[in-house]
Amino acid sequence: MTVGHMVTLAGVLFSVGMLGVISRRNILIVLLSVELMLNAAALAFVAFSNLHGNLDGQVMVFFAIAVAAAEVAVGLAIVIALFRLRVTVDADKVSLLKQ
Repeated sequence: MTVGHMVTLAGVLFSVGMLGVISRRNILIVLLSVELMLNAAALAFVAFSNLHGNLDGQVMVFFAIAVAAAEVAVGLAIVIALFRLRVTVDADKVSLLKQ
């Protein structure tokens, strides 16, 4: 697989993630779409790291995966707390900050 193919795949994955963030109202789907966007950026880092022949991009991906794991933990904790409080995970119906 060439670098061009990997960057194209990363662009498609990022676009699908962006579409999911923009069009969906379920908070869990939005979090999943954000993770897809983060993985697309990680794929682009690995592709360009492979192109230049160094490991800098792969080191950045290692840190991005660590940040993604923390994001998932905090995001799911917030979603669970909102579901217990409002009994919904619909982003339009959760208006906690408007009160």
